[in-house]
Amino acid sequence: MLVPRMGEHLIRKGLITAENLQKALDYQQEATAKGKPILLGQALIDLNLLERAEIDQAVTELIIQLRSALQVANRTLERRVEERTAELQKALERVSELSQLKSNFVSNISHELRTPLTHIKGYVELMVTDSLGPLTEEQRHALQVSQQSTSKLESLIEDLIMVSLASRGEMSIKQETVDICRLANLTIKSHTPHAQERGVDLQIRIDENVPLVQADSQKIAWVLYQLVDNGVKFTPSDGRVVVSVKREGEHLVIVSVTDTGIGIPANRLEDIFEPFHQLDGSATRHYEGTGLGLSLVRQIIEAHGSMLEVQSLEGHGSMFKFPLLAAADSKP
Repeated sequence: MLVPRMGEHLIRKGLITAENLQKALDYQQEATAKGKPILLGQALIDLNLLERAEIDQAVTELIIQLRSALQVANRTLERRVEERTAELQKALERVSELSQLKSNFVSNISHELRTPLTHIKGYVELMVTDSLGPLTEEQRHALQVSQQSTSKLESLIEDLIMVSLASRGEMSIKQETVDICRLANLTIKSHTPHAQERGVDLQIRIDENVPLVQADSQKIAWVLYQLVDNGVKFTPSDGRVVVSVKREGEHLVIVSVTDTGIGIPANRLEDIFEPFHQLDGSATRHYEGTGLGLSLVRQIIEAHGSMLEVQSLEGHGSMFKFPLLAAADSKP
């Protein structure tokens, strides 16, 4: 591709004619057919069409041309690599800038939503408690539904704020001595009504003598809530969700949430941790949610210096597991 072939080079130099080249090629083909393949140069010598010195000189010229062509090609390739690298760097800077803008937007809008929501929540509570006058049963029921919705919205806003903090590397972890068994039991208690409504068997399994752990109590409670909530949400009726707390050696406590739900395709395990992303992104999806939960769960676990492990088999369920350090000299 970089230099002409030998025959073309010899014709161009006027050392042989096209007719002589064809004779040499036919001779070369006959030798190959007899099981004695030879090079084109040797064929030309055998037919007395060229001297060996002329062949050697032509080969040397071709090598020099090839070396020069390779140097030019390398310089061109290096320049293109530099250009593409610069373009990629600009693209990465732009992505980083857009990510920061998105994070700032999420943070700002979340904080702005807090104030009007606080007013709505406060007045709904006043009306529900008859502080602003008596209510009919229908009115009370409507306000209770509104109260539940404001609580859900408040929780979503808090999640958005946490996402923006995590994306800027500003998530703070308050390390304290935590009774992880108590947190697990509270999580089970809070989800039991919903699980029963869906026909899901919610269980807890705790080893004896599980020590206290070193963690942020509020954030680990949030992690447990999200994992169990997901387990119940994605597990069909007659399925099972199990929260397990096990001691491993002297210094670790392993927390896991296992379900017998729909599972996750192997090639999409990482997708579940993308913020605002759901595996079923269609307008007719069966499961509600913002796609924030698991993204924040992993970031919180990693902020604790730990790691979230996921095992899943599509159609058979999933397990989310993470270790926590036992508190020094703690007793269960």
